[in-house]
Order: sequence, then structure tokens, then C-alpha cells
Amino acid sequence: MTAPLTFEPIFVERMWGGRRLESEFRKKLPRHTRIGESWEIVDRPEAQSVIANGPLKGKTLHELWTQDRQPRNNRGSRSISESIFGDVPDSERFPLLVKLLDAQEKLSLQVHPPEKIAAKLGGEPKTEFWYVAAADPDAEIFAGLRNELTSARFEEAVRDGTAAEHVHTIRVKAGDGMFLPAGRFHAVGAGNLLIEIQQNSDTTYRVFDWNRVDEHGKARELHVDPALRCIDLNDCKPQLVQPKGELLIRHKLFEIQKWKLDKPREVAPPGQFAIIFCLSGSLRCADVDLARGEFFLVPASLQDRQLRPGESGTSLLRVTIPTFAGASVK
Repeated sequence: MTAPLTFEPIFVERMWGGRRLESEFRKKLPRHTRIGESWEIVDRPEAQSVIANGPLKGKTLHELWTQDRQPRNNRGSRSISESIFGDVPDSERFPLLVKLLDAQEKLSLQVHPPEKIAAKLGGEPKTEFWYVAAADPDAEIFAGLRNELTSARFEEAVRDGTAAEHVHTIRVKAGDGMFLPAGRFHAVGAGNLLIEIQQNSDTTYRVFDWNRVDEHGKARELHVDPALRCIDLNDCKPQLVQPKGELLIRHKLFEIQKWKLDKPREVAPPGQFAIIFCLSGSLRCADVDLARGEFFLVPASLQDRQLRPGESGTSLLRVTIPTFAGASVK
């Protein structure tokens, strides 16, 4: 490993999307489309990140994750996978999915299933974190409930189309963060540009879609029954993340820090990989430059591990997977 890995983004058209990824981050979007998501680092059956630089160019993230990968108790010489990702827990696929979201309109009110319930419903559990990269002056997000509800009362609200009256609303600005454990009722409000770091899952149960219809007058499918089994009805008025120094969130799935990079700094200890997103300014690691709105992955075995600011005012998000037991968020 001689340099960080960069990836080709995957742009996803959404009815609620826009063109802000182009105007804010200079992404080369397809013309005449409303892009709601840019999947930046992904290892899914339906979507694969492809390496964009260096000797591994053209390989998929899944190929790198699985290449010569051995069970933890049966490892001999270091594999390509271990050279990149280090000694992280084994899983069938790379455990994180990293996206950018451009919400020009509100997303549906929805929920992702907790692990035990996901297995019963045939879905995948999903816990996630949002960082607000940019926001309109009146932007807001929806998270949790305003007040505790009984299952019967919430089901009544869902079925009569008044579920939005019970969701907790939070005004947001650039720099805010929100943790969304599986089971939390939520939606992104209009006017938000978000960085989303999440468990590798694409299971979403929509509860309410603001009575929208497509160009044919058809409403999007709702998933009322499975959603009712997943929503935590005791989850009331959650608050934005309160940073502890550089630490935004520490969970067994991911740790996210925000750095102001005013001098060279080692990205992570040798043997640990890190995903870096440039929030402002620019930076460099080895011979790879990172501009605002871009990601790269610093391999665990990379020798030159220094992040160097390219200009004053450089800041970044650093995403790692904790290697210790018991990491959690309340």
C-alpha cells in the first residue's frame, strides 16, 4: 500500500433530490436529473464502489474486502484485505456504507429495523449517523417522537395519515450531527446536504410520504405493518449530538471524529484503516490530494500516514471502526 484509495461515486436519482452535490462539492452529475444520493463507499449486491486510483484501480470494494481473507483464528501471512482494512471484525461484506444526501424536498417518515426484528422480517438492521454539511436557514430534521405513544395510538395515526403530527422536529445548521439508532422514527427535512455514515444495509420501512404522488398520480409504497414492529415508541425528543472535543460519536459500528487540520497529523495508528472526508479546505496524504466534498480510505498498512493541510481552514471527518469491546452510544 503506497497511497490512500479513492472511489468512483455512484449517483442515485431521487424524487426529493436536486443539484446541490454539483454546486457545493463540484460533483460531475448526470445532466437533467435530480440526484438525491451519492454512494461514496459501498459494498452491496446491487452497488459496488470501484477503486479510481493506483495499482488497484478497477477493483471493487468487495473484491478487496474478501481477497484472501481468512477467519480471525486461521490467519497466516497478511492478506491484501488485512493490509487495507487491518484487524476488524469479520463479516460477509465491508460493514459500512458512506453516502452524501441532497434533500431538496422532505424524505418520507421512516424507520430502519433493529437487529432482532430485522431477522424476523427478512431485512437488515441499520444504525446511522448524519452530519450536516450545509443547510438552508430554515432546514430541519425529524427524529423520534414528540411524546410517548401506545402502540395502538401510533398505529391509528399511521393508518389515518397523521403520523407526521407525532414526530419530533429539530432545526439544524451546518456542523450539526444526529445519531439514529435502528428503531428511531425519522426523516431528512428539505434544504439539507448531509454526510451519512451507516451500517451496511438498505432496509427502510416507509410510514408516511407527505401525500406525494409521482407523475402518474401514484403514491409510493408504504410499509406500515413492518414499520410498526420496528419503531421505538419510547424514543422521545432525541437531541443533536454534543461533541466531546473532536469526538462526535463512538459506537460499536463506527467512531466519527471532526478534526481541524492546521498541521500534519497521523490519520490513525499503524494497523488501523480510516475513511476521511474533507469538509473544508484541502489536504494531502502520500501523493493523493483531497478536496472539499471528497473521500478517501487510508489503508491500515500505509507507511506515510500523515494528513497534511493544503490551505488554512482545512477540516475533516475521520471514520474508523472501533477495535475494542463495549463501544456504545446511549
